[in-house]
Formats: sequence, C-alpha cells, structure tokens
Amino acid sequence: MPKPYPKEFRDDVVRVARNREPGQHLRQIAADFGISESCLTNWLAKADVEDGVRPGTTSEDNADLREAKRRIRLLEQENEVLRRAAAYLSQANLPKMMYPLVRELANDGIPVTVTCRVLKIACAPYYRWLTQPVAGAERVEAYRANALFDAHRDDPEFGYRYLLDEAADAGQQMCERTAWRICSSNGWWSAFGKPGRAKRAKRPGPPVHDDLCAVVDEHGLTRHEFTAEAPNELWLADITEHRTAEGKLYLCAVKDVYSNRIVGYSIDSRMKSRLAVTALNNAVARRGGDVAGCVLHTDRGSQFRSRKHVHALSRHDMVGSMGRVGACGDNAAMESFFALLQKNVLNRQSWATREQLRIAIVTWIERTYHRRRRQDTLGRLTPIEYETIMTTPATQAA
Repeated sequence: MPKPYPKEFRDDVVRVARNREPGQHLRQIAADFGISESCLTNWLAKADVEDGVRPGTTSEDNADLREAKRRIRLLEQENEVLRRAAAYLSQANLPKMMYPLVRELANDGIPVTVTCRVLKIACAPYYRWLTQPVAGAERVEAYRANALFDAHRDDPEFGYRYLLDEAADAGQQMCERTAWRICSSNGWWSAFGKPGRAKRAKRPGPPVHDDLCAVVDEHGLTRHEFTAEAPNELWLADITEHRTAEGKLYLCAVKDVYSNRIVGYSIDSRMKSRLAVTALNNAVARRGGDVAGCVLHTDRGSQFRSRKHVHALSRHDMVGSMGRVGACGDNAAMESFFALLQKNVLNRQSWATREQLRIAIVTWIERTYHRRRRQDTLGRLTPIEYETIMTTPATQAA
C-alpha cells in the first residue's frame, strides 16, 4: 500500500487548486502535481470540511474524541488503583511497601506510571526494587555524589578539591581522584574555572558529519563531485529565504542528484530546525521510505547540525555529509537550483503575502521545474521524464 503524501504537500496542492485561474480544470492541476483528479477532489472536500465550508467531522473533532476516550480510560484505571489500594491496605499483617501492589496492577494491564502517580510514589525506585537491590559500590558512589552535589550547590565557585573537603565534613571520605571523576562526569565545575569557554562557544560549531562528496585531484586540490548512479543514492539540501510585505519566507529543499528532482521541501515563516526536519521527512515520505544508505549532503547550518535533524537521519537509516564553513561551492548543485528559483519566481515581482509567494514557489517546482523544464544534463528530459525512463528498465530487470 503506497504511503500517504505529506500534509504540507497536500495543503500546497489545495492552495493552488483554490487559487487557480478561471477556466483552469482540476484535471490539469492534478497532472501538474503528479496525482489523480479524484485524489485532488477528495483533498478539496476534506479541506472544505476542515474550514467549515461543508458539514462533516473535522480532524480536530476526531482528535477531541480520541482525547476524551483516552481520558475516560485513564480515569477508569485510576479508580481501579484506588479501589485495589484500599483493599490492599485494609488487610492485616502486611508490610506497608506498596511495590507488590504496583506489580500486581501492572500484571492486570494498568500502567506503572498511572499507579505510581495515584499512589504518589516514584517510578524509578520501584523498577530498582523490581530488578535487584542496589549494589554496595553503587550505593557508596551515590552517597559521595550527593555530598559533592550538595557542596557544589551551596558554593558554585568551589573546585573539586574544596568540594572534597566539604564532602569529608559531611561524612563521605574519598580520594582526590574519585572526587575529580564524579565532578567531571556530572559537569560540576567551579564558576571561575575553565577560562575562555565563553569565547569558544561563539565560534562556528564543528560538522556533525564528514564531507563524503569531496574528492582530491592529482594536483592536491579539493573539489566536489555530485553524481549518482541510481535514485535515492545522493541527496542535497539547503535553505533559502525571500522577503515579502509580511516578512521573510524560508524554503528548505531536498534534491536528488540522480534526476535533479526536488524530492521534498518545506516552507515556513521561521528558520528553525523543524524546517529541515520536515523537509527531510517529506522527502522520505514521497520516495516511499526506501532510502536506507542514502547520503544527504548539506552545509554547516545550525538547522542541519541540530540534534533533531541528526536523529531524523538516523531514524531513516541515512548518512549525513557536510561541506566547509562559508564555502558555497561545496553545495554548488543545490545553489544552482536556488539560482533558477530566484530568477524564475522570487525576482519576478514584489510579493505582498507569504501565502502568495508560497503558491508561486510550489507551482513552479511541481509544474514547471519537474514536468516542463528540460535539462541538458538529463539528455533534454525533465526530471520526471528522466526518472520514468531510466528507472523502468531496472525495475523490469529486477
């Protein structure tokens, strides 16, 4: 079963269909975006329901219903916990430890978190009791760490040697090396120590991935090669911006080097890490999810170095690649696409609203760039034609 189109793509198609020129049929718009006319009709009908134009159950109503059912189920579980706890505590000659009751309720299908919240006990001690008692060495280590932390909290300017003396006064003796190890692992440094840390923090962050597209020629010069023998082998991504009367609009696009097709994009009014993450997720969704081993080459922008983006790459089994700081040539193939977008869309007129510019961008990408603009590097074929022609024999051979 094919995976659904990303929500952002569906919304963009609906925007274009609603703002179509007089006389333009939905069949043509559907063909421009590579979908069927019935699919576009269904999207428009759902959008009308969401906007209140026609009656129906909106996604918000469905979400409220699911939330109500979840809340009812949670209240039933909490009532069961209170009933069982009252019966448990009313029995005579039983210890006052509540952990056996938590385990009994968990075996009956009530989550541990719900039981612990109702009984006002912590989950972590219960899981420690459930597995095995804490080892003696770990208990001693915890006592020492607590003593050092208490001293560090009271006097943040103290280094580990002073914290060692304070812990000894609290009854926790240890050697200097042990105190240093505990403080180092937890980051309990003196407020006056580590000179120059603030200056180093302002420098550009290091790359989180190696540069997998760099090639050294026979003269010792480094250049970049952007070639691929099959789809989903090498992707490029970058972010561009353009001003409107309402403010800036940011576009993050993902390009497949094999066919120069923009396999995914995301447009937003703010340049956050979620812009890059959404573009990547949209690209994976439109490619069917079979992207394991694909290399994504970007610059060293903070959006691509963010933890969310790195986790998204790992979640899709993709490999990251990064160029140098301030070297636009390290991602020249992506910059060339943005140059075309700049000349063909962004600089053609002054844009009053972000919505107006967004419609123009997605229309040019899906209608003109993908399906009408022929490229010399593809043998005078469009990206869609090139992928259709070049991938069909391979699929038949397989």
